[in-house]
Amino acid sequence: MSNASTRLPRELYRAADVRRLDALAMEDHGIPGLTLMERAGAAVFSTLTSRWPEARRVLVCCGSGNNGGDGYIVATLARQRGLEVSVLAVSEPDRLAGDAAAAVEGARAAGVPIRAWPVRAREGRLAERPDVIVDALLGTGLDRAVEGAYAEVIDAMNGAGVPRLAVDIPSGLHADSGQVLGRAVKADLTVSFIGLKQGLFTGDGPQYGGSVAYDGLGVPEAVRRAVAPSALRLGPVKGTPLLAPRARNAHKGHFGHVLVVGGNRGMAGAARMAGVAALRTGAGLVSVATVPEAPAPPEPELMVHGVAGRRELEPLLAQATVVAVGPGLGTDSWGREMFAACLGAQRPLVVDADALNLLAFEGASREDWVLTPHPGEAGRLLGTSAATVQADRFAALEQLRRRYGGTVVLKGCGTLVAGPGGPPGACGTGNPGMASGGMGDLLTGVIAGLMAQGLTAPDAARAGVWVHGAAGDREARRGERGMVATDLLAGIRAEVNEYGR
Repeated sequence: MSNASTRLPRELYRAADVRRLDALAMEDHGIPGLTLMERAGAAVFSTLTSRWPEARRVLVCCGSGNNGGDGYIVATLARQRGLEVSVLAVSEPDRLAGDAAAAVEGARAAGVPIRAWPVRAREGRLAERPDVIVDALLGTGLDRAVEGAYAEVIDAMNGAGVPRLAVDIPSGLHADSGQVLGRAVKADLTVSFIGLKQGLFTGDGPQYGGSVAYDGLGVPEAVRRAVAPSALRLGPVKGTPLLAPRARNAHKGHFGHVLVVGGNRGMAGAARMAGVAALRTGAGLVSVATVPEAPAPPEPELMVHGVAGRRELEPLLAQATVVAVGPGLGTDSWGREMFAACLGAQRPLVVDADALNLLAFEGASREDWVLTPHPGEAGRLLGTSAATVQADRFAALEQLRRRYGGTVVLKGCGTLVAGPGGPPGACGTGNPGMASGGMGDLLTGVIAGLMAQGLTAPDAARAGVWVHGAAGDREARRGERGMVATDLLAGIRAEVNEYGR
């Protein structure tokens, strides 16, 4: 019986790393390749019947290679269970070799109907009307755009109007970058084996992978320990000392002083939201430095200072534990002067929004800051485009870290975090309802608030993106559409108090 589970390991891997894990399992631990394939097929079939117990008609779309071999085993198991199953072969079955060829012969022996995909098939539609489609077309080795018959079948699968289960990774999705290579199967569920592929968790991955289940295929833990993960899934770190219950004799001075610098003309709300988020995260004091004519915010807890120039800002910088610069900063002369003063201060920084756009012209590098770009800002920082950043978010993250130092938070679907040392982190919290103005200002305040309480910049960034996304997920229970940034404030408070417990 399969042990496929939605409780996922933290470790993520590139495709080449997973191939290395496969090789170690076979070469060092004597697990035959066909045995691994049989276990993979069993994991998929068990997951299929658990998720869709009423399904009676199953179509398995098989390509070449081991991914196709897994599909033939799924079909064999479905046939043996008495389901109405057929295989749609995009690659000629007799051309498969090795373990995949053995899987084909097993399907034939079980009486599984196998037919080839014709060049013209009902104007690109499937002839079958299945209850569930299993995608076993292309595996993790894909590195170029999908075309020809494979593209036709993927389009037909996506247009069939029935659930789709992907074997290991949706066909057409790049296993390392999470980019769709021309077109990809939009799976409702993906069962991933031995090592989770990092591309499932960022970029297009969450949209096309659907829910993700995992099966280790009985590979010993010693195998996984032998190959370092390329990334880690972020989540609460139990026992985080600085977020433990507070001492009864604590006072506000123990929890730091955040200074938010921003709120230029017409953008006072951005600085205000960052400041309130820092308070809700637990900072002891929060000051806001903004233009003199900015309206006073309604939150009496924020200490707001109208600052005309650098000389007035410097005393505030001297009092701060951490400085969050950028929310509503602007790029006019006032914004540039404020940013230069923050760069010159010997204080840890969280840099966001217009401060990132100004940084793109500065070219500075330091280790005590957190940069929080969205793809467009990341593109400007790297002298490229948002599309290039999105094509390989892990690569862009590494380039940002190398060029600017410190800790980098690359926002977006599957936010990524990289700091000095160790693999980057991929965040699984958050939802499309958070695609509205001000969400980034909240994140800036959350990270600054955690740094003010003593977390290191990398730890504050990792915890901050998780807490921010989890607060958004709480709010999404009321519906994603119409969510605004300030809706998250109560959830931020709740999540930060639960983090690490």
